[in-house]
Amino acid sequence: MKPTLETNFNQLIETLLIKKTATEQFTLILTSEHSQFTRFNHAQVRQTGLVTDGSITLTLMENQRSSFRTFPFTGNWDIDWQTAYTALLELREELTQLPVDPYLVLPSGNNSSREVNTGKLLAAESVTPTILELVSDLDFTGMYAGGVVVKAYGDSEGQKHWFATDTFTLDYSLFDTKGQAVKGIFAGSNWDEAAYIAQINQAKTQLQLLSRPAKQVTKGKYKTYFAPAAVADLLGMLSWSAVSEADLQQGNSALAMLSRQEKQLSPQFSLKENFQQGFVPRFNQLGEMVAPELPIISQGVLVNTLVNSRTAKEYGKIANGANSSETLRAPEISPGNLGVEEILQSLDTGLYISNLHYLNWSDRPTGRITGMTRYACFWVENGEIIAPIENLRFDESLYRFWGDNLIELTNFQEFIPEVGTYGSRQLGGSLVPGILVNDFTYTL
Repeated sequence: MKPTLETNFNQLIETLLIKKTATEQFTLILTSEHSQFTRFNHAQVRQTGLVTDGSITLTLMENQRSSFRTFPFTGNWDIDWQTAYTALLELREELTQLPVDPYLVLPSGNNSSREVNTGKLLAAESVTPTILELVSDLDFTGMYAGGVVVKAYGDSEGQKHWFATDTFTLDYSLFDTKGQAVKGIFAGSNWDEAAYIAQINQAKTQLQLLSRPAKQVTKGKYKTYFAPAAVADLLGMLSWSAVSEADLQQGNSALAMLSRQEKQLSPQFSLKENFQQGFVPRFNQLGEMVAPELPIISQGVLVNTLVNSRTAKEYGKIANGANSSETLRAPEISPGNLGVEEILQSLDTGLYISNLHYLNWSDRPTGRITGMTRYACFWVENGEIIAPIENLRFDESLYRFWGDNLIELTNFQEFIPEVGTYGSRQLGGSLVPGILVNDFTYTL
């Protein structure tokens, strides 16, 4: 019987345990996938194919020094072992030339886990007809990526973790004859035909609305509804120097005023890391396990930052299983009470924002974010969509739109996945509601 990927990975760990010296320690991280990628243009297949890929990162540590190598993992034992052993020898020689790292964290503990999440994905031959049937008469552009993704970990302490999950993402846009576009993302572990039909029909409705003459909106403050995809973009900024304990300690955090209790957000706003959805592994780059749920902001109050073991060692804090970059991996914003049928009436007159892009901090200490509206964004009057708008730049503080100006959150949430494929297909995403806010500032 042909050895499985998991068997070969475990054998590699055991062999490295034999080959390492008594004073050496190591971590071994596997990223692997078997994915179908299909790219669409003008509702036709532009490119399609299957990708089987894998890579190993071996980190060697000795005498408070560390270095790493990343190399392909083929599943062929003879090839993989020779590559790994060559990397081990090179790292062993390299370590003697490196400076001491006073905050180096060595693997410790006896954590082990195995999680396999089996989904119901489209068969390879069904992807194209299923996706294109509803959009054959439209200018449909996008990419489907689906299959199994594996993350695994092993180290010199004997810790082992294995995580495999079936996932898919369909990242698409519908264009009209004037080049206006409606963007959507459909994702999950189980293909839901009814949900896909509903989403495409909603996109078609928005595409029709885009055919109306655009309204010029002048700069100013407007009541605004942000759809879940836009909320996910705003939330993503918290991984850029906000929720990290290291950034807080170094004076770089956008949540510093929240940490010092100089400000707080709306009691309606709560954020947590929720690993119970099974979209990402609970172990980090040191094999440490995070709790199934970790509250970050509870009813407007900062209750936890993300603390990895290196930060904990440097600043005398308690680690909570954060990854090496102390970024959000499975964020969830709690829902509110606003029903989908109430959104436009509650907005009354203002802006309906479907998507954002080009986000950045404009003044990090005060939590100010700048960016642009994008795709299907509309002017609403008296609870009715009147016209699409030209793209607007905004500049606003999270202490306002998640603070005093937060009116309500929707009673439904959407999963907005990570769709990056640079190097490998990314896992995870954000589970977020839509939000309705007062006096959101648009600058031009």
